[in-house]
Amino acid sequence: MQLIDTHTHLDFPDFDADRTPLLARSRALGVERMVVLGVDQRHWQRVWDLVQTDPHLYAAFGLHPVYLNEHRPEHLTELRAWLTRLDGHAQLCAVGEIGLDYFLPQLDRDAQQRLFEGQLQLAADFNLPALLHVRRSHAQVIATLKRFKLKRGGIIHAFAGSREEAREYIKLGFKLGVGGAATWPQALRLRKVLTDLPLEALVLETDAPDMAPAMFPHQRNSPVHLPNICQALAEVLNISPEQLADATTANACALFNWAR
Repeated sequence: MQLIDTHTHLDFPDFDADRTPLLARSRALGVERMVVLGVDQRHWQRVWDLVQTDPHLYAAFGLHPVYLNEHRPEHLTELRAWLTRLDGHAQLCAVGEIGLDYFLPQLDRDAQQRLFEGQLQLAADFNLPALLHVRRSHAQVIATLKRFKLKRGGIIHAFAGSREEAREYIKLGFKLGVGGAATWPQALRLRKVLTDLPLEALVLETDAPDMAPAMFPHQRNSPVHLPNICQALAEVLNISPEQLADATTANACALFNWAR
């Protein structure tokens, strides 16, 4: 069974003590490729240094909305410089993690929107997918994406929206990232939405070290858990884990233009 973890933060200090053996265990379990997302300007180099140690790790760079107050106007210029320098590199796969977060009241929405649009423009300019953080902001994100019409779409990370919102994203060329949240029995609404969606719309993710699945509560999440997540989600969808692994791997490869 071959799997792709489309959303990790393996560069975080949570993994400093055991990153190399963890990657080896993940590969032994079938997790062949992993995307590592940068969240702020200070850590883009850390992400890039990590992915350069392993040809099956891929980097995305962005300015995450949760860290809005740490971002500076010049960081958007620096992001363009990074994308220019790495344009065409096989291990640069997306712009992300970017988006809108309306859950945290202290984050200025207008400033978030300006930053989001600036980064969507970069995704358009460099013909890259966008990996999106969307929290209580689906309507605004969908409206914004309709204006930008990204040719390569992207992924809605940790999708937890409605059936109607899912369909809007799919029409815009986006895949829906699913992971630990949907493995919890109390996630009834999300599970019901997932059963109504085409397999062609889904990709798997961990969000490691966060969003641990139900079978590993209160633990550090990691790509090692992705096979268990796949198993649990396959049960929700009433298909075999092999079917889900094959479909989501194909979907991720198509999105990122990777050979299978």
